[in-house]
Amino acid sequence: TGEADIASEILRQCMARAPARTICPSEVARALWPDDWRAHMSEVRAAGLALAMAGEIAITQGGEVCPPSRVIRGAVRYRLAL
Repeated sequence: TGEADIASEILRQCMARAPARTICPSEVARALWPDDWRAHMSEVRAAGLALAMAGEIAITQGGEVCPPSRVIRGAVRYRLAL
């Protein structure tokens, strides 16, 4: 599973939600690697960051959008860019 597959799954899950609703990156990892999803969280976060840099999704933390140029630590969520 490559970055394009991960990005596709992030976008698919975001589009399946109501506008402005978020997904957890772990949901993406669990969908792609059900048996060892934790081992792939860094890959999901990297793909999410690339999508945010491209303006396709927003990364949120505590309900606020995080600029993708900022170093983001801790729990985040993804939603489609509005």
